Amino acid sequence: MVDDRLTDGRRIAQLLASELDGLGGVLAAVAVTDADRDADPTPDGAYAYRVTLRDRANGSGGDRGDADRGGGDRRDGAEGDDDDHADDADRLEREREQEQERELAVVFVHPDRARVEFVAGQDVAAATARGEGLRVRPKAVRPPRTLVFVEDGAAVKRAVAVFEATVDALATNE
Repeated sequence: MVDDRLTDGRRIAQLLASELDGLGGVLAAVAVTDADRDADPTPDGAYAYRVTLRDRANGSGGDRGDADRGGGDRRDGAEGDDDDHADDADRLEREREQEQERELAVVFVHPDRARVEFVAGQDVAAATARGEGLRVRPKAVRPPRTLVFVEDGAAVKRAVAVFEATVDALATNE
């Protein structure tokens, strides 16, 4: 039996980031961004990284139709090929613009734990975290946040469950 618990805040945050990046399913829409790899844990919590949710704007099928309509009229030689490539580039650019990232949570490192501040889906995050046995509290700021404390390495899987439930609820509400 293992007597030691992983209570290093930086390592807990790294484990959480690894789980969020490595899992598919609902969490395939999640990305760990803006990571500060040199973040030194502080008693108040040092910024470690953001967790963003990638959204696909509705109507991306319309872009394909626009490209298809424009491509048929220009096939009269080498110049038409260049125009087709330009249409493809324009379509790809529109798709990139439609793919948006929005902030889901911010992770901070303390000497003995990691703190996740949910900025979206706060109610679901709070309820799920409580159900998973994690310590939770609201943060009275504008917009409000829900704080979830990940106090050891074993709690990382429970924190992942909070992310899964929150992402699922946000996807359902859109």
